[in-house]
Order: sequence, then C-alpha cells, then structure tokens
Amino acid sequence: MLRAIPATLMRGGTSKGLYFNVRDLPAERDIRDRVLLAAMGSPDLRQIDGVGGAHPLTSKVAVIGPATRADADVDYLFLQVVVDKAQVSDSQNCGNLLAGVGPWAIENALVPIAGPTTSVRIHMVNTGSIAVAQVPTPNGSVQYEGDARIDGVPGTAAGISIDFLDVAGSSCGSLFPTGNASDRIEGVELTCIDNGMPVVLLDAADLGLSGAESPEALEADAALKARVEKLRLALGPRMKLGDVAKKTVPKMSLISPARHGGDLSTRTFIPHRVHEAIGVLGAVSVATACMVPGTVAARIADRAAFPGLRRLEIEHPTGFFTIEMDVTGTGAEIRVNRSALLRTARKLMRGEVFVPSAAWPNS
Repeated sequence: MLRAIPATLMRGGTSKGLYFNVRDLPAERDIRDRVLLAAMGSPDLRQIDGVGGAHPLTSKVAVIGPATRADADVDYLFLQVVVDKAQVSDSQNCGNLLAGVGPWAIENALVPIAGPTTSVRIHMVNTGSIAVAQVPTPNGSVQYEGDARIDGVPGTAAGISIDFLDVAGSSCGSLFPTGNASDRIEGVELTCIDNGMPVVLLDAADLGLSGAESPEALEADAALKARVEKLRLALGPRMKLGDVAKKTVPKMSLISPARHGGDLSTRTFIPHRVHEAIGVLGAVSVATACMVPGTVAARIADRAAFPGLRRLEIEHPTGFFTIEMDVTGTGAEIRVNRSALLRTARKLMRGEVFVPSAAWPNS
C-alpha cells in the first residue's frame, strides 16, 4: 500500500524540488530521509521510480514550518537528496529553493499578506541565518507572473528580492575559515570563503584550463575531477567542515577573467557535477571574494579593492548572476553589511507524493 504525503513541486531560481510542511513529514530523521529518498527515486541515476529530475539541481527538498526563533516568520530546512546514493544531506543552504519559500509560506497560511509586497523573514535552519524575501502579493494573492528574467531559466516571472543577513561564516565560523585571504595547497593558489556557502576559488589556469570549458567537458575530464576532489577533501578540515567525503560542501569554483563584460567567470563543481549556472549562495561567496584584496578572485578580476556598495556580475555557463554587495573594512576587520539579489519562482504542481508504506510504516 502506498502512503500519500501533501507536497508542492516548485521551481526556485534555477533549481526545482518538493516543498513540504514540516508537520507532514516524519519527525525521526532516519524515517524522514527514507521517505524523501523514496519520493525522489534515489538511489538511481534516472530517479525513474520517483519525482526527482536525475540531477542534483532537480533533486532538492524544502521543509517549511512555523518559526522557532523570534526574529523570523518561518523555518526553512534545505535537504539535498543525492541522485545515485541513499543519502540525504543537510550540510548546506540552498538559495535557489529559498526563492519559493516565501510564496509557499504565504499560500499555506504561515505568513499573512501585508499589501502589494509581503516581506517574509526566513530562518535558514541549516546555518541558523536569516534571509528576507520580498514577495509580490498584489490583489491579495501571490503573483508568479512578471517581467523579471534570470539566466538559466527560460522566460520571465515575478521578481523576488532576497536580502541575506549575517550569513558570513554561517557554515565555517568565519568569512575566511583558514584565516587567510588566499592559501597555497599542493601547488595551487586558492581562496576559501564562506558568505552563506562554503566555496573554494581556484584559478582555472592553474589547472591547465581556460575557464571557458562547458560543464559537460569538465565532467568528462576524469583526471581534473580527481584533482579537484583531492583538494576538496584536503580543505574540508581546514575550513572547519570536518570530513567532507559525504558532504555537498565546500563547492569548488574554477574562476577566470570575465568574457562577457562581467566581473569574473565561473565553473562550479557542486561538488561532483558541474553547475549549468551557479548556486545563489555560491555566487554570493564568489562576489564577496571579489570585494576583498588579496583573494584569488580579486586578483583575477584585476581590481585592488571594492569598499562600500557595489553591484557585481558573476558570469557562469548560461549567463550572469547580479549581486549587490556592501563590504567595509580591511584585513581582519572586513565586514559584509549586505548581500542582495533577485530571484524568481514558480509553483508547478500541488497535491500528494506517494511513497511505499515500508518507507514510513504506520506506528
């Protein structure tokens, strides 16, 4: 017998996943993970027996519920369901699915509509930080259609502005978890940074690449993937993330000079597939590194310093990611005052997802 669980399938930014009310999932983590693996169809490269899209970007889950802290409206737990392994990870945030959290919370009566635009303060449970989403709610309902365009998504939709508050060091404990703006590991100069997402920035040229390679070409290069993964595993403890062999962080971003008028070009391992674009919080961390002298990103962007407010264009394989940054101070006194960006979301389907009763037996 199959068990039915209420769920909403939504696109958030350049990702797609299932959104659940926390009350509709098992409280026990092991049972919850079994349920989500069954719902997505993992482990299987095609996820043929579930609703997952056979790619990390389309095998994601948002669990939303009432806020557990006074300065938020809702809690949002992000879970990455691994496609080819029986593994569910809560080791990172997802800024793409985050774009759908505000609309979902409003439509599920967790946040009341406050006028033409409704502000939703979201507690990102994975890292304990806060994001504020401005959701279009004209005429008393969430508006999904609009003229905002983001690279990596066809067409246009209603724009959702998101501000990240105090996300620096939210996973690693500090903005530069190794204590340095740059390090040299195994002959490669790199920058380890965490402004909402732990990211390692490497000069593509140091790995014998131009930085313009397609995601498919990078994924097909077995020697490159092995080298990148060796660096990632070595840097996990240095970034205070511990053993990262079974974690989805840190992300490894190969950077190179901009080719289309932006500030920097990126190719990002997430960590074993290569992103067709770039993750929201990953892009925020890259943009932050561009603002700080001494990082690999600042050197490649060929800019000495970026005090104060600045808009940066981070290039990725399918376009640009625009981020507004406000960074002040120097050296150990660097402070990120603001990280803001524009995303879109769309509700795709609402109903019930069915899982075998063995995944969640009746008590």
